[in-house]
Amino acid sequence: MKTKVTKRTGSGQKAESPTLCPVARAEAVVGDRWTVLVLRELFMASHRFEEIQAQTGGTPQMIAARLKQLEADGLVERRRYSARPLRHDYHLTAKGEAFYPVLLALRAWGETWVKAPEEGMSVRYTHRVCGKPAGLGPTCDGCGQMLRREDLSVAINPAYREEREKRWVAFKAARS
Repeated sequence: MKTKVTKRTGSGQKAESPTLCPVARAEAVVGDRWTVLVLRELFMASHRFEEIQAQTGGTPQMIAARLKQLEADGLVERRRYSARPLRHDYHLTAKGEAFYPVLLALRAWGETWVKAPEEGMSVRYTHRVCGKPAGLGPTCDGCGQMLRREDLSVAINPAYREEREKRWVAFKAARS
């Protein structure tokens, strides 16, 4: 029996697609660039709307739509941090946290196939369990254990940190 999965189109509209394929169903939830970038930012501890917008480069409408859909799909929860003016920040749910291995796989593919070696890794992980560099995963280069987000410490490449800081400064300047 085929069941229908709701898929967002490029225009943000929804279309029905009958399939039992788990890849197609997952793609319907997280299968566009902006959604993956929003999730990346949530994993990098950017919880406020403007932080997410600044680091992804998306328009306010695009980011708002993705956050709303991620909330509806159960990957993100919105938490009020200010009553006046009303403001929310965004946090991953257990379902959202479960996307981490997918993000690690995308990172590994990107580091391996779309970057020059002289650029260095954007983010280096140390596996706290064994204390050695974790590598690109999904298992630790040092001890072979499966990598879990809670077992990793993060060191951001200085060039990548500077890139992110420049994006934030440019974003704030454009809003002034």
